[in-house]
Amino acid sequence: MNRRSFLKLTGAAAAGTALPLPAAAKRPNIIVILADDMGFSDIGCFGSEIATPNLDKLAGGGLRLTSFYNTARCCPTRASLLTGLYSHQAGVGHMIKDRGTPAYQGYLNDHCVTIAEAVRQGGYRAGMAGKWHVGEERPHWPTDRGFERYFGLINGSANYFHPEPGIHIALNGQEYKPGDNFYMTDAFTDHAVAQIDEFGRGKDPYFLYLAFTAPHWPLHARPEDIAKYEGKYMEGWDELRKQRHARQLKLGIVDAKWPLTPRDTHSPAWESIENKKALDRKMAVYAAQIDRLDQSVGRVLAKVKELGQEENTLILFLADNGGCAEEINRGKPGVPPGGVDSYMSYGLHWANASNTPFRLYKHWVHEGGISSPFIAYWPAVIKQKNAISRQPAHLVDLMATCLDVAGVAYPKTYKGKDVTPLEGKSLLPIFEGKQRKGHDAIYWEHEGNRAVREGKWKLVSRFPDQWELYDLEADRTELKDQASAQQARVTRMAAMYDVWAARVGVVPWNKG
Repeated sequence: MNRRSFLKLTGAAAAGTALPLPAAAKRPNIIVILADDMGFSDIGCFGSEIATPNLDKLAGGGLRLTSFYNTARCCPTRASLLTGLYSHQAGVGHMIKDRGTPAYQGYLNDHCVTIAEAVRQGGYRAGMAGKWHVGEERPHWPTDRGFERYFGLINGSANYFHPEPGIHIALNGQEYKPGDNFYMTDAFTDHAVAQIDEFGRGKDPYFLYLAFTAPHWPLHARPEDIAKYEGKYMEGWDELRKQRHARQLKLGIVDAKWPLTPRDTHSPAWESIENKKALDRKMAVYAAQIDRLDQSVGRVLAKVKELGQEENTLILFLADNGGCAEEINRGKPGVPPGGVDSYMSYGLHWANASNTPFRLYKHWVHEGGISSPFIAYWPAVIKQKNAISRQPAHLVDLMATCLDVAGVAYPKTYKGKDVTPLEGKSLLPIFEGKQRKGHDAIYWEHEGNRAVREGKWKLVSRFPDQWELYDLEADRTELKDQASAQQARVTRMAAMYDVWAARVGVVPWNKG
């Protein structure tokens, strides 16, 4: 009897109970790993030259989704991931600022539940390490929202070596002051591994959420990691995009009928650049941040294996948005990126390469802003090795997936409050090698940028522009706008978007 049949027979999933299961159907541990501001092509198994052997191992032993979507920005992605709702429904339609409406209050509301809150009702343990960014004041911290253990950054970004005054680093429910030799990626991993060790030695399964800040700016990395990459980007972003695209084609990540997008019009040709060495250094530090993240994944895997739990641990890896084109430079003047006194981003030029083969970036809801590399690894269930699925999926599906594999029901009420019905659909059929009945449509809104995907069609607008229409099966790089030729489809899909926007609480974007 397979796991899904057993749960259906016992009614465990419907009742929300953690029943004792036979060994073959033992409930899995669940680990969700989130990268921050990482582009679609930034890890090896999605086309990168950056060394990511541990993530590549997960992909080689599991499944990659090449049409997995985020929300284009850190706060709404985290809200959606944690709750299984569109971010507006959870209260985080934009960022952490309260904009005066329930959909934009800036922290998780009391009509949603987190994955931690939900699975703990079914007998799971729940821990988190890393970036929170869905509520900076108490009582909106992780330990207020279902997590038994927490170490990490409550805010959105910080100096990796020496977090600035006013930044909240927390250990469980208390402020924490980092000591010497602190490096944020390593510290998050230390605590994640400790939580796995604690939970993994108990009788109950666990859910762990490990949310890195890497490779979000500032560009801060260990010197030994930077040394691996310095000088490797002297060929420039044009050549890097071509090489990554070629690898993606070879790996089967993208379709040959989708042309590589032209270089961003705001980015000059590499040959015209004079300060090539300085720009090489930026990308080298960015690569080093991803390298260290991958080393951290290796440490997590080693601990799971040490405990003898690799076979029945579901590990999911994804990113919160596309590469970031923001230009940040507020460190000590003249200091190169990498060390504690620097504070830079890698900028639009390299972000254009990170998002190969797509266009646009974090903030926008064209494919470059919302497409995430996604890996699922679960040897007990995912029997396809080195497999790729093009079935579309979205962050809202993670809650449904976690509850499905855990045999826990999504609650109708929590702490005396009605809970907003779940938007997501479980990914378990995809893990089992099946075609799932997916969403009728998927929607986006961020800072007035808006989109709806229905089947192969995507209607999208960059604020405050008009609607564009793309056939993603033929043109996922969004180069052939069919809006003028398909006016009836545009009108119908725009009406669908308006209905959704009203339902979840979207308001017209105002930059104030």
